[in-house]
Amino acid sequence: MNDILDIFFGIVFGTEQTAGIILEILFIVGLFRILQKSGINGWWALCPFMREVKLAKCASREQEGKTYFFISLAKSALLVISNSLQLNNKEELTVLILFFSMVILTVHFISWIYMIRIFLGLVYVYDINKKWMILFSFSATRWIGALILGFSKKMPLTTPEMEHEEALRSFSNEEIIVMDKGLSVDLRKRTATDLFQTKTLLRDIKMNIQPGHMVLLLGGSGAGKTTFMNAINGYEKADAKVLINGKNVYEKYREMKYEVGYVPQQELMRGKDTVYHTLDDAALLRLPSVISSRERLNRVQDVMRIFGLSNSSTSLVEKMSGGQKKRLSIAMEYLSSPQVFILDEPDSGLDGVMARNLMNHLRAIADQGKIVIVITHTPDRVIDLFDDVIVLAKDSHKTGRLAFFGSVQEAYSFFGSTKMEEIVMSINSKEEGGKGLADSYIQQFAQLSAKNAEVQNG
Repeated sequence: MNDILDIFFGIVFGTEQTAGIILEILFIVGLFRILQKSGINGWWALCPFMREVKLAKCASREQEGKTYFFISLAKSALLVISNSLQLNNKEELTVLILFFSMVILTVHFISWIYMIRIFLGLVYVYDINKKWMILFSFSATRWIGALILGFSKKMPLTTPEMEHEEALRSFSNEEIIVMDKGLSVDLRKRTATDLFQTKTLLRDIKMNIQPGHMVLLLGGSGAGKTTFMNAINGYEKADAKVLINGKNVYEKYREMKYEVGYVPQQELMRGKDTVYHTLDDAALLRLPSVISSRERLNRVQDVMRIFGLSNSSTSLVEKMSGGQKKRLSIAMEYLSSPQVFILDEPDSGLDGVMARNLMNHLRAIADQGKIVIVITHTPDRVIDLFDDVIVLAKDSHKTGRLAFFGSVQEAYSFFGSTKMEEIVMSINSKEEGGKGLADSYIQQFAQLSAKNAEVQNG
Protein backbone atom coordinates (compact mmCIF):
# COMPACT_ATOMS: atom_id res chain seq x y z
CA MET A 1 0.00 0.00 0.00
CA ASN A 2 2.79 2.43 0.95
CA ASP A 3 4.68 1.64 -2.27
CA ILE A 4 1.61 2.36 -4.43
CA LEU A 5 1.03 5.68 -2.65
CA ASP A 6 4.70 6.60 -2.95
CA ILE A 7 4.59 5.96 -6.71
CA PHE A 8 1.42 8.06 -7.00
CA PHE A 9 2.92 11.01 -5.14
CA GLY A 10 6.15 10.51 -7.06
CA ILE A 11 4.24 11.06 -10.29
CA VAL A 12 2.53 14.17 -8.87
CA PHE A 13 5.64 15.73 -7.35
CA GLY A 14 8.21 14.61 -9.88
CA THR A 15 10.21 11.92 -8.03
CA GLU A 16 9.61 9.56 -5.12
CA GLN A 17 12.42 11.25 -3.16
CA THR A 18 10.90 14.70 -3.63
CA ALA A 19 7.48 13.35 -2.69
CA GLY A 20 8.89 11.82 0.50
CA ILE A 21 10.47 15.12 1.55
CA ILE A 22 7.27 17.09 0.89
CA LEU A 23 5.09 14.59 2.78
CA GLU A 24 7.52 14.65 5.72
CA ILE A 25 7.36 18.47 5.84
CA LEU A 26 3.55 18.39 5.77
CA PHE A 27 3.53 15.83 8.59
CA ILE A 28 5.91 18.00 10.67
CA VAL A 29 3.68 21.06 10.16
CA GLY A 30 0.59 19.16 11.33
CA LEU A 31 2.50 17.61 14.26
CA PHE A 32 3.78 21.08 15.23
CA ARG A 33 0.19 22.24 15.74
CA ILE A 34 -0.88 19.05 17.55
CA LEU A 35 1.94 19.47 20.08
CA GLN A 36 1.03 23.14 20.59
CA LYS A 37 -2.60 22.21 21.30
CA SER A 38 -1.40 20.00 24.13
CA GLY A 39 0.80 22.73 25.61
CA ILE A 40 4.05 21.18 24.38
CA ASN A 41 6.69 23.12 22.45
CA GLY A 42 5.88 22.55 18.79
CA TRP A 43 9.52 22.64 17.71
CA TRP A 44 9.89 19.10 19.05
CA ALA A 45 8.24 18.11 15.75
CA LEU A 46 11.60 18.71 14.06
CA CYS A 47 13.41 16.15 16.24
CA PRO A 48 13.30 12.59 14.88
CA PHE A 49 12.34 9.95 17.47
CA MET A 50 11.77 12.56 20.21
CA ARG A 51 8.76 13.98 18.39
CA GLU A 52 7.03 10.60 18.72
CA VAL A 53 7.82 10.61 22.45
CA LYS A 54 6.18 14.04 22.78
CA LEU A 55 3.25 12.95 20.62
CA ALA A 56 2.78 9.94 22.90
CA LYS A 57 2.58 12.33 25.84
CA CYS A 58 -0.21 14.24 24.04
CA ALA A 59 -1.99 10.90 23.54
CA SER A 60 -1.55 9.79 27.20
CA ARG A 61 0.57 6.90 25.89
CA GLU A 62 3.95 7.84 27.37
CA GLN A 63 5.14 4.26 27.83
CA GLU A 64 4.46 3.46 24.18
CA GLY A 65 6.41 6.57 23.20
CA LYS A 66 9.45 5.50 25.21
CA THR A 67 9.33 2.00 23.75
CA TYR A 68 9.03 3.40 20.22
CA PHE A 69 12.04 5.66 20.87
CA PHE A 70 14.34 2.76 21.77
CA ILE A 71 13.01 0.50 19.01
CA SER A 72 13.64 3.26 16.46
CA LEU A 73 17.20 3.71 17.73
CA ALA A 74 17.76 -0.04 17.42
CA LYS A 75 16.36 -0.03 13.87
CA SER A 76 18.67 2.83 12.87
CA ALA A 77 21.68 1.06 14.37
CA LEU A 78 20.83 -2.13 12.47
CA LEU A 79 20.52 -0.19 9.20
CA VAL A 80 23.95 1.39 9.74
CA ILE A 81 25.50 -2.00 10.47
CA SER A 82 23.85 -3.71 7.48
CA ASN A 83 24.95 -0.92 5.13
CA SER A 84 28.56 -1.11 6.33
CA LEU A 85 28.92 -4.87 5.83
CA GLN A 86 31.97 -5.73 3.73
CA LEU A 87 32.91 -9.36 3.20
CA ASN A 88 35.04 -10.99 0.49
CA ASN A 89 32.91 -14.09 0.45
CA LYS A 90 29.75 -13.27 -1.53
CA GLU A 91 27.80 -16.17 -0.03
CA GLU A 92 28.53 -14.98 3.53
CA LEU A 93 27.60 -11.45 2.54
CA THR A 94 24.32 -12.61 1.05
CA VAL A 95 23.44 -14.58 4.20
CA LEU A 96 24.27 -11.64 6.46
CA ILE A 97 22.29 -9.19 4.36
CA LEU A 98 19.33 -11.57 4.39
CA PHE A 99 19.63 -11.97 8.17
CA PHE A 100 19.81 -8.24 8.81
CA SER A 101 16.95 -7.63 6.40
CA MET A 102 14.73 -10.03 8.34
CA VAL A 103 15.72 -8.48 11.67
CA ILE A 104 15.18 -4.93 10.38
CA LEU A 105 11.82 -5.92 8.92
CA THR A 106 10.75 -7.40 12.27
CA VAL A 107 11.89 -4.34 14.22
CA HIS A 108 10.20 -2.08 11.67
CA PHE A 109 6.93 -3.98 12.12
CA ILE A 110 7.16 -3.68 15.93
CA SER A 111 7.86 0.07 15.71
CA TRP A 112 4.86 0.40 13.36
CA ILE A 113 2.64 -1.36 15.93
CA TYR A 114 3.75 1.06 18.67
CA MET A 115 3.22 4.06 16.41
CA ILE A 116 -0.32 2.79 15.73
CA ARG A 117 -0.91 2.56 19.49
CA ILE A 118 0.27 6.15 19.93
CA PHE A 119 -2.06 7.42 17.21
CA LEU A 120 -4.91 5.35 18.65
CA GLY A 121 -4.36 7.16 21.96
CA LEU A 122 -4.54 10.45 20.04
CA VAL A 123 -7.88 9.36 18.55
CA TYR A 124 -9.24 8.77 22.07
CA VAL A 125 -7.85 12.05 23.42
CA TYR A 126 -9.46 14.03 20.59
CA ASP A 127 -12.63 11.93 20.77
CA ILE A 128 -12.74 11.36 17.03
CA ASN A 129 -13.94 8.40 14.96
CA LYS A 130 -11.63 5.38 14.91
CA LYS A 131 -11.83 5.43 11.11
CA TRP A 132 -9.15 8.14 11.31
CA MET A 133 -6.71 5.31 12.03
CA ILE A 134 -6.79 4.48 8.30
CA LEU A 135 -4.99 7.78 7.67
CA PHE A 136 -2.55 7.38 10.55
CA SER A 137 -1.64 3.79 9.68
CA PHE A 138 0.44 4.63 6.59
CA SER A 139 3.35 7.06 6.25
CA ALA A 140 2.06 8.22 2.86
CA THR A 141 -1.26 9.41 4.36
CA ARG A 142 -0.23 10.25 7.93
CA TRP A 143 0.37 13.87 6.99
CA ILE A 144 -3.31 14.29 6.07
CA GLY A 145 -4.50 13.25 9.54
CA ALA A 146 -1.81 15.40 11.20
CA LEU A 147 -2.76 18.50 9.23
CA ILE A 148 -6.52 18.10 9.74
CA LEU A 149 -6.12 17.36 13.47
CA GLY A 150 -3.56 20.12 13.93
CA PHE A 151 -5.42 22.91 12.16
CA SER A 152 -9.02 21.95 12.98
CA LYS A 153 -10.92 23.60 15.84
CA LYS A 154 -11.08 20.23 17.60
CA MET A 155 -9.23 20.41 20.94
CA PRO A 156 -7.94 17.49 23.04
CA LEU A 157 -10.12 16.38 25.94
CA THR A 158 -7.08 16.33 28.18
CA THR A 159 -3.53 17.70 28.00
CA PRO A 160 -0.48 17.35 30.27
CA GLU A 161 -1.20 20.85 31.60
CA MET A 162 -4.86 20.03 32.20
CA GLU A 163 -3.84 16.84 34.02
CA HIS A 164 -1.53 18.89 36.22
CA GLU A 165 -4.30 21.38 37.03
CA GLU A 166 -6.77 18.57 37.67
CA ALA A 167 -4.33 17.03 40.12
CA LEU A 168 -3.86 20.35 41.89
CA ARG A 169 -7.60 20.84 42.38
CA SER A 170 -7.84 17.86 44.69
CA PHE A 171 -5.01 19.02 46.93
CA SER A 172 -5.43 20.16 50.48
CA ASN A 173 -3.49 23.42 50.75
CA GLU A 174 -3.49 23.35 54.53
CA GLU A 175 -0.06 23.21 56.14
CA ILE A 176 0.46 20.32 58.50
CA ILE A 177 1.02 21.14 62.16
CA VAL A 178 4.59 20.11 62.96
CA MET A 179 4.77 18.03 66.13
CA ASP A 180 7.46 18.36 68.77
CA LYS A 181 7.50 14.56 69.00
CA GLY A 182 6.94 12.13 66.17
CA LEU A 183 7.21 12.15 62.37
CA SER A 184 5.77 14.97 60.25
CA VAL A 185 5.70 14.54 56.46
CA ASP A 186 4.66 17.26 54.01
CA LEU A 187 5.62 15.90 50.61
CA ARG A 188 4.48 18.24 47.86
CA LYS A 189 6.09 16.49 44.91
CA ARG A 190 8.71 13.92 43.98
CA THR A 191 9.73 13.96 40.33
CA ALA A 192 12.17 12.11 38.10
CA THR A 193 13.44 12.80 34.59
CA ASP A 194 13.08 9.98 32.11
CA LEU A 195 13.93 10.40 28.42
CA PHE A 196 13.91 14.23 28.60
CA GLN A 197 10.53 14.20 30.34
CA THR A 198 9.74 15.05 33.93
CA LYS A 199 7.47 12.50 35.54
CA THR A 200 5.76 13.04 38.88
CA LEU A 201 6.21 9.93 41.01
CA LEU A 202 4.52 11.17 44.20
CA ARG A 203 2.38 14.16 45.02
CA ASP A 204 0.63 15.76 47.99
CA ILE A 205 1.31 13.36 50.84
CA LYS A 206 0.83 14.88 54.27
CA MET A 207 0.67 13.20 57.66
CA ASN A 208 1.70 13.27 61.30
CA ILE A 209 2.65 9.96 62.94
CA GLN A 210 2.74 9.78 66.71
CA PRO A 211 5.62 8.16 68.65
CA GLY A 212 4.90 4.59 69.67
CA HIS A 213 2.83 3.86 66.56
CA MET A 214 3.36 0.89 64.25
CA VAL A 215 2.19 1.85 60.76
CA LEU A 216 1.25 -0.32 57.80
CA LEU A 217 2.21 1.06 54.38
CA LEU A 218 -0.16 -0.28 51.72
CA GLY A 219 -0.29 0.22 47.97
CA GLY A 220 -0.30 -1.67 44.71
CA SER A 221 2.65 -2.14 42.38
CA GLY A 222 3.99 1.21 41.18
CA ALA A 223 2.08 3.23 43.77
CA GLY A 224 5.35 4.71 45.08
CA LYS A 225 5.87 2.90 48.38
CA THR A 226 9.64 2.55 47.99
CA THR A 227 9.93 6.10 46.62
CA PHE A 228 8.00 7.36 49.65
CA MET A 229 10.28 5.49 52.06
CA ASN A 230 13.39 6.86 50.32
CA ALA A 231 11.95 10.37 50.59
CA ILE A 232 11.43 9.95 54.34
CA ASN A 233 14.92 8.67 55.05
CA GLY A 234 16.50 11.35 52.84
CA TYR A 235 18.06 8.86 50.42
CA GLU A 236 16.09 10.37 47.52
CA LYS A 237 15.07 13.89 48.44
CA ALA A 238 11.73 15.23 47.32
CA ASP A 239 10.10 18.65 47.34
CA ALA A 240 9.12 18.04 50.92
CA LYS A 241 9.54 18.69 54.61
CA VAL A 242 10.33 15.63 56.68
CA LEU A 243 10.67 16.35 60.39
CA ILE A 244 11.49 14.01 63.25
CA ASN A 245 10.79 15.46 66.68
CA GLY A 246 10.64 18.90 65.05
CA LYS A 247 14.02 18.63 63.27
CA ASN A 248 14.18 18.77 59.48
CA VAL A 249 15.81 15.61 58.10
CA TYR A 250 16.81 17.29 54.82
CA GLU A 251 18.31 20.41 56.37
CA LYS A 252 20.20 18.50 59.08
CA TYR A 253 20.90 15.29 57.20
CA ARG A 254 24.32 14.62 58.74
CA GLU A 255 22.84 14.93 62.21
CA MET A 256 19.56 13.13 61.44
CA LYS A 257 20.52 10.34 59.04
CA TYR A 258 20.79 7.74 61.82
CA GLU A 259 17.43 8.82 63.25
CA VAL A 260 15.83 6.87 60.39
CA GLY A 261 16.55 3.17 60.14
CA TYR A 262 15.79 1.50 56.82
CA VAL A 263 15.77 -2.27 56.31
CA PRO A 264 15.49 -3.19 52.61
CA GLN A 265 13.98 -6.42 51.38
CA GLN A 266 17.39 -7.75 50.36
CA GLU A 267 19.65 -9.03 53.13
CA LEU A 268 23.05 -7.29 53.00
CA MET A 269 25.19 -9.62 55.12
CA ARG A 270 28.30 -11.76 54.60
CA GLY A 271 27.52 -15.44 55.03
CA LYS A 272 30.95 -16.34 56.46
CA ASP A 273 30.72 -13.81 59.32
CA THR A 274 29.30 -14.65 62.74
CA VAL A 275 26.27 -12.90 64.17
CA TYR A 276 28.43 -10.98 66.64
CA HIS A 277 30.96 -9.82 64.02
CA THR A 278 28.15 -8.79 61.69
CA LEU A 279 26.64 -6.59 64.37
CA ASP A 280 30.01 -5.29 65.56
CA ASP A 281 30.93 -4.21 62.02
CA ALA A 282 27.53 -2.56 61.66
CA ALA A 283 28.04 -0.77 64.98
CA LEU A 284 31.32 0.71 63.76
CA LEU A 285 29.44 2.26 60.84
CA ARG A 286 26.26 3.37 62.60
CA LEU A 287 27.37 4.45 66.08
CA PRO A 288 29.25 7.71 66.81
CA SER A 289 33.03 7.30 66.58
CA VAL A 290 33.47 8.90 70.00
CA ILE A 291 31.93 6.00 71.93
CA SER A 292 34.30 3.53 73.56
CA SER A 293 34.79 -0.12 72.64
CA ARG A 294 33.03 -1.13 75.87
CA GLU A 295 29.98 1.00 75.05
CA ARG A 296 29.85 -0.47 71.55
CA LEU A 297 30.06 -4.01 72.94
CA ASN A 298 27.26 -3.30 75.39
CA ARG A 299 25.07 -1.93 72.60
CA VAL A 300 25.69 -4.99 70.41
CA GLN A 301 24.82 -7.29 73.32
CA ASP A 302 21.66 -5.31 74.10
CA VAL A 303 20.50 -5.54 70.50
CA MET A 304 21.22 -9.29 70.34
CA ARG A 305 19.12 -9.73 73.48
CA ILE A 306 16.24 -7.62 72.12
CA PHE A 307 16.07 -9.69 68.92
CA GLY A 308 16.69 -13.07 70.51
CA LEU A 309 20.12 -13.56 68.93
CA SER A 310 22.28 -13.93 72.05
CA ASN A 311 22.44 -17.73 71.83
CA SER A 312 23.42 -17.49 68.15
CA SER A 313 26.22 -14.92 68.56
CA THR A 314 28.92 -17.34 67.32
CA SER A 315 26.80 -18.85 64.53
CA LEU A 316 27.70 -18.16 60.91
CA VAL A 317 25.14 -16.08 59.05
CA GLU A 318 24.89 -18.66 56.26
CA LYS A 319 23.84 -21.32 58.79
CA MET A 320 20.95 -19.28 60.21
CA SER A 321 17.28 -19.85 59.44
CA GLY A 322 15.29 -17.37 57.34
CA GLY A 323 13.65 -15.87 60.41
CA GLN A 324 16.96 -15.43 62.21
CA LYS A 325 18.49 -13.69 59.19
CA LYS A 326 15.57 -11.29 59.05
CA ARG A 327 15.98 -10.46 62.73
CA LEU A 328 19.71 -9.96 62.25
CA SER A 329 19.22 -7.56 59.32
CA ILE A 330 16.76 -5.57 61.44
CA ALA A 331 19.12 -5.63 64.42
CA MET A 332 21.88 -4.10 62.28
CA GLU A 333 19.76 -1.02 61.61
CA TYR A 334 18.46 -0.88 65.17
CA LEU A 335 21.95 -0.45 66.62
CA SER A 336 21.75 3.33 66.30
CA SER A 337 18.34 3.33 68.07
CA PRO A 338 16.55 5.28 65.31
CA GLN A 339 13.38 7.20 66.09
CA VAL A 340 11.79 6.07 62.82
CA PHE A 341 12.19 2.49 61.65
CA ILE A 342 11.16 1.60 58.05
CA LEU A 343 11.06 -1.99 56.82
CA ASP A 344 10.38 -3.22 53.29
CA GLU A 345 8.69 -6.65 53.46
CA PRO A 346 10.58 -7.96 56.49
CA ASP A 347 8.34 -11.05 56.55
CA SER A 348 8.98 -11.98 52.92
CA GLY A 349 9.61 -15.73 52.58
CA LEU A 350 8.61 -16.50 56.17
CA ASP A 351 5.80 -18.79 57.22
CA GLY A 352 2.93 -17.53 59.37
CA VAL A 353 4.50 -18.41 62.74
CA MET A 354 7.92 -16.91 61.92
CA ALA A 355 6.33 -13.82 60.39
CA ARG A 356 4.19 -13.32 63.48
CA ASN A 357 7.23 -13.66 65.73
CA LEU A 358 9.14 -11.09 63.70
CA MET A 359 6.24 -8.62 63.73
CA ASN A 360 5.96 -9.03 67.51
CA HIS A 361 9.57 -7.84 67.77
CA LEU A 362 8.68 -4.79 65.69
CA ARG A 363 5.63 -4.14 67.86
CA ALA A 364 7.91 -4.23 70.92
CA ILE A 365 10.16 -1.62 69.26
CA ALA A 366 7.17 0.66 68.65
CA ASP A 367 6.10 0.22 72.27
CA GLN A 368 9.41 1.79 73.28
CA GLY A 369 8.23 5.08 71.77
CA LYS A 370 9.63 4.50 68.28
CA ILE A 371 7.76 4.85 64.97
CA VAL A 372 7.78 1.66 62.90
CA ILE A 373 6.60 1.73 59.27
CA VAL A 374 6.22 -1.64 57.55
CA ILE A 375 5.45 -2.82 54.02
CA THR A 376 4.07 -6.35 53.89
CA HIS A 377 2.14 -8.25 51.22
CA THR A 378 0.31 -10.31 53.84
CA PRO A 379 -1.05 -7.59 56.15
CA ASP A 380 -4.19 -9.32 57.36
CA ARG A 381 -2.36 -12.03 59.32
CA VAL A 382 -0.71 -9.41 61.57
CA ILE A 383 -3.04 -6.40 61.27
CA ASP A 384 -3.89 -6.48 64.99
CA LEU A 385 -0.32 -5.33 65.74
CA PHE A 386 -0.67 -2.07 63.79
CA ASP A 387 -2.00 1.29 64.93
CA ASP A 388 -2.25 3.21 61.64
CA VAL A 389 -2.49 2.57 57.91
CA ILE A 390 -1.02 4.59 55.03
CA VAL A 391 -2.59 3.77 51.65
CA LEU A 392 -0.80 5.01 48.54
CA ALA A 393 -2.58 4.68 45.21
CA LYS A 394 -1.59 5.25 41.60
CA ASP A 395 -4.00 7.76 40.07
CA SER A 396 -5.11 7.75 36.43
CA HIS A 397 -1.99 9.75 35.51
CA LYS A 398 0.32 7.13 37.11
CA THR A 399 1.24 9.41 40.03
CA GLY A 400 1.43 8.02 43.58
CA ARG A 401 -1.08 9.80 45.81
CA LEU A 402 -2.34 9.49 49.36
CA ALA A 403 -5.64 7.58 49.34
CA PHE A 404 -5.86 7.25 53.13
CA PHE A 405 -4.05 7.78 56.41
CA GLY A 406 -5.55 6.94 59.77
CA SER A 407 -6.23 4.15 62.22
CA VAL A 408 -6.92 0.57 61.18
CA GLN A 409 -10.59 0.83 62.12
CA GLU A 410 -10.94 4.14 60.26
CA ALA A 411 -9.44 2.47 57.19
CA TYR A 412 -12.02 -0.32 57.34
CA SER A 413 -14.78 2.27 57.58
CA PHE A 414 -13.41 4.56 54.85
CA PHE A 415 -13.02 1.78 52.28
CA GLY A 416 -16.06 -0.20 53.41
CA SER A 417 -13.93 -3.32 53.79
CA THR A 418 -12.97 -5.81 56.48
CA LYS A 419 -9.60 -6.83 55.02
CA MET A 420 -6.50 -4.88 54.05
CA GLU A 421 -5.95 -7.01 50.96
CA GLU A 422 -9.44 -6.03 49.76
CA ILE A 423 -8.46 -2.37 50.18
CA VAL A 424 -5.45 -2.90 47.89
CA MET A 425 -7.66 -4.58 45.31
CA SER A 426 -10.10 -1.67 45.36
CA ILE A 427 -7.38 0.87 44.46
CA ASN A 428 -5.53 -1.29 41.94
CA SER A 429 -6.33 -0.65 38.29
CA LYS A 430 -8.61 -2.98 36.38
CA GLU A 431 -5.62 -4.03 34.23
CA GLU A 432 -4.02 -5.31 37.46
CA GLY A 433 -7.15 -7.21 38.43
CA GLY A 434 -8.43 -4.51 40.79
CA LYS A 435 -11.56 -2.36 40.85
CA GLY A 436 -9.91 0.80 39.53
CA LEU A 437 -11.28 3.11 42.26
CA ALA A 438 -8.01 4.89 43.09
CA ASP A 439 -9.05 8.33 41.79
CA SER A 440 -12.31 8.20 43.71
CA TYR A 441 -10.66 7.37 47.04
CA ILE A 442 -7.85 9.91 46.50
CA GLN A 443 -10.47 12.61 45.91
CA GLN A 444 -12.58 11.53 48.90
CA PHE A 445 -9.60 11.52 51.25
CA ALA A 446 -8.41 14.94 50.00
CA GLN A 447 -11.87 16.34 50.75
CA LEU A 448 -11.95 14.64 54.15
CA SER A 449 -8.49 16.03 55.01
CA ALA A 450 -9.52 19.55 53.99
CA LYS A 451 -12.68 19.27 56.09
CA ASN A 452 -10.75 18.05 59.14
CA ALA A 453 -8.24 20.88 58.71
CA GLU A 454 -11.09 23.42 58.73
CA VAL A 455 -12.41 21.94 61.96
CA GLN A 456 -8.97 22.06 63.60
CA ASN A 457 -8.45 25.66 62.54
CA GLY A 458 -11.82 26.64 63.97
